[in-house]
Amino acid sequence: MNIYIPEYVNKIIYILESNGYEAYLVGGCVRDNIIGKKPYDYDVATNATPKELETIFRDFKIVDIGKKFGTITVVMKEGQVEVTTFRIEDKYIKGRKPMDVKYISNLTEDLKRRDFTVNAIAYNPKVGFIDPFGGINDLKLRTIRCVGDPNERLKEDYLRILRVVRFATQLGFTIDVQTANACAKFSSKLKDISKERIRDEFIKILLSDKPSYGIRLMKDLGILQVILPEMIPAIGFDQRNPHHDLTVFEHTLEVLDNAPKVLEVRVAALFHDIGKPYTFKLDENGIGHFYGHEKTSVEITKEVLTRLHFSNELIKNSLVLINEHMNYSKDLNKKYVKRQLQRIGYDNLNNLIDLQIADKLSKKGDKDLSYFEEKRRILREIVEEPYLRNHLNVNGDDLKALGIEEGPLLGEILDYLLEVVIENPKKNNKSDLLEIVKRKYLKN
Repeated sequence: MNIYIPEYVNKIIYILESNGYEAYLVGGCVRDNIIGKKPYDYDVATNATPKELETIFRDFKIVDIGKKFGTITVVMKEGQVEVTTFRIEDKYIKGRKPMDVKYISNLTEDLKRRDFTVNAIAYNPKVGFIDPFGGINDLKLRTIRCVGDPNERLKEDYLRILRVVRFATQLGFTIDVQTANACAKFSSKLKDISKERIRDEFIKILLSDKPSYGIRLMKDLGILQVILPEMIPAIGFDQRNPHHDLTVFEHTLEVLDNAPKVLEVRVAALFHDIGKPYTFKLDENGIGHFYGHEKTSVEITKEVLTRLHFSNELIKNSLVLINEHMNYSKDLNKKYVKRQLQRIGYDNLNNLIDLQIADKLSKKGDKDLSYFEEKRRILREIVEEPYLRNHLNVNGDDLKALGIEEGPLLGEILDYLLEVVIENPKKNNKSDLLEIVKRKYLKN
């Protein structure tokens, strides 16, 4: 079994070997090649020290941000390659990062420090695979397993608890029993990990092919309780509603899987109904209702995303989708879509349609999507038509030229003209609009 190596990566290996050093591909690029996935990046491990690497690659552009930990990045036209000296890591500080690294000359010892067996495989075109911990067999078995004692591996960096879930989710693998038990045992330690690191792993889970698998693993391993306790009340919550035959949690996971791989949409899918357990009311017929749950969901989601240090832009857009996800019109027409477009913007409206489709597909009964197809058709039709003030063919200066003074009235007139052209786009020409202003506001 051979693996594909791009020419620019082969060049790195050749340069190292021609200077008398060992060079092996390691980590994700080896793993992904074995399972038939195209690697996104390439890492090379070598017995050359960082100082020697700087000399060897002096004719290349290099980035030495990781030099303290033995890594330099060689920048080539075709891509970047991280080159790292064989190393072992010193004691970890509070289960998060090593105090120091020590450079070594033994590849197996370097592989031994890695997190999972599937990431502890090395490859060299002349030597072949170096697999001292059974990573290739675990790939065949579709299993995530820690290198060595899982308790020790996880103690070194407790973020690995979430990384276990992330890799299992991305690859569609199961988790080795001993590794899973260790994850459950130490799950509470995630509270000590930086929110940014947790967020980054969480995002990768959300953007996987089947994110529900990762969320279920997080629940089963006690991780959800630690990093997303607000979701716990949704588990097993019977909606007692004719439109739903699933609990809030199970419905949420279906919506999540049905949503496209757009982060705002996936985030909104996960949190769109998180407010339901807090707004549940039974009517006289025993039917469950969740009036205003979208508002409560917005409040909870804002708190969660802020806590996990998501960007302000991502938070804003996700909250818009959650707030709007119950917004439907019995009379779907161009005016209604323009109003929504004006309120939330083109990208958000497109994402909202995707979220509503995912929600519809995850409910009991009718799966007819014609409403959303028509809404999308209308949206495509109106994108060239005016729906914002700056789309008008008059502006404040034109109104001032008629004698209207700067102030609130100016904005009121522009808003009125926008209403006119939303109703009738053909009116959006300067002469017609100024004539309307003269008739309505300058009659005297």
